[in-house]
Amino acid sequence: MKKDFVVVMASVAGALLVLASLVSFTAKPGVRATAREEEKPTIVLVHGAFADGSSWNKVIPALQKEGYHTIAVQNPLTSLSDDVAFVERAIAEAKGKVILVGHSWGGVVITQAGNNEKVQSLVYVAAYAPDEGQSIESLSKDAYEVRKIANVPGLADPVVSSDGYIRLKEETVVNHFAQDLPAQDAKVIAAGQGRFHFSTITAKVANPAWKNKPSFYVVADNDHMISPQLETEMAKNIHATTYHLPASHVVMLSQPAAVVKVILAAAGKK
Repeated sequence: MKKDFVVVMASVAGALLVLASLVSFTAKPGVRATAREEEKPTIVLVHGAFADGSSWNKVIPALQKEGYHTIAVQNPLTSLSDDVAFVERAIAEAKGKVILVGHSWGGVVITQAGNNEKVQSLVYVAAYAPDEGQSIESLSKDAYEVRKIANVPGLADPVVSSDGYIRLKEETVVNHFAQDLPAQDAKVIAAGQGRFHFSTITAKVANPAWKNKPSFYVVADNDHMISPQLETEMAKNIHATTYHLPASHVVMLSQPAAVVKVILAAAGKK
């Protein structure tokens, strides 16, 4: 039996050598293609509150078609530090440079996580872009209470659980979060929304990455969750290349092609 085992293993080893030589012979063009793809930055997409990675489902295929490796992070929405840790894990997976794209609350996350040396540029999509020591709470108070910018209706009636997690009512998602999507699509978003912990609202950014990285900003001019005026002001404050789109808060779902163009511009595609 021992002799039979040795014969079988020798045959397997021989087959593996043949396979390895075939792979080595046929893979050379593919290796060159992979090298070209690795020259492109990885696109890391960071969703906002009341959402998950599926927020980017209309953007991902277009980026992949252009040859960009793409990661949609599934943030827990439990704290700024937890969400930053998830994004940092995605950055670590990338083989080369990274473009960070943040929607809504995701803007706070990429502002903190973007300090990683692998991050090439930042893209804010209808997102918060806080300065040092700022939080969603301080940004909002300054805008809506101190400077009296017209408030938006999307956060007027949230549902808060006994343990501090926030969600939106279905009618809020349909009428204010994703009002330019078909109602049934908005209801699907409402059903799959993440629960956003209250503590994240007061979480402050320590070292804004936009101070040292090129930034791009998509202002959603029909946003009911963040004032378009506040978005415009934040874009100006971070010296971002700014684009205005006539869209709801979920602009990446209602106008994905336009958002993809901005991401490609951040990636250096002419």
